[in-house]
Amino acid sequence: MQIGSLLEIVTLVSAILTILLILLQQRGASLGAGFGSSGELYTTRRGLEKSLFVATIVFAVVFVLSILGLLLIPS
Repeated sequence: MQIGSLLEIVTLVSAILTILLILLQQRGASLGAGFGSSGELYTTRRGLEKSLFVATIVFAVVFVLSILGLLLIPS
């Protein structure tokens, strides 16, 4: 297996996992925020929410690095 095909697989897997992890996060505006009522409550991330957040960052970085690797490797 060549390094180019390995990077393509890593790019595809990291893209799918990044999308799934973003969708799993529970940060979002309630219906009231759409009408100008911003009742934000700032809390710290704990447990599974923090793990999802860190995993999202890791897979996003892996995705960007694999894209850069694909650009730098001659085809």
